[in-house]
Amino acid sequence: EDGRSFRLLNIIDDFNREGLAIKVDFSLPSERVIRTPNQVIEWRGKPKQIRSDNGPEYISALLAEWATRHAIELKFIQPGNPQQNAYVERYNRTVRGEWLDQYLFSSIAEVQEHATAWLWFYNNERPNKAVGGVPPKYKKTLTTPSSTS
Repeated sequence: EDGRSFRLLNIIDDFNREGLAIKVDFSLPSERVIRTPNQVIEWRGKPKQIRSDNGPEYISALLAEWATRHAIELKFIQPGNPQQNAYVERYNRTVRGEWLDQYLFSSIAEVQEHATAWLWFYNNERPNKAVGGVPPKYKKTLTTPSSTS
């Protein structure tokens, strides 16, 4: 809109590498960060743990209280060791390379629209080497026990 930079909050399932959310805003304080996993929990269920880096929005007392109330363990990578979150770093690089760096956006709404469309493509059509060369949604169906005998 006015040349300001924006931030992305990416939530990924570390089992099948499915992108669960991409939220875009000019800033992502703890209150905004909490809103996103609440939305994911509504349709996906509660995770046992959430792993993140040590950004101020993730190490806040507000997020810690939220996690305690929901019985979710917060796990933090060691500062200066992004390789401990390598699959997230790889995902972030893919986000930048495949769509974020390809466009000049005129509004936050436009960025969010592109993010939502790309996330669907990533989960449903884009092969992912980390999960056997299939899209993340397909990996989930391959490993979900069948209800038929």
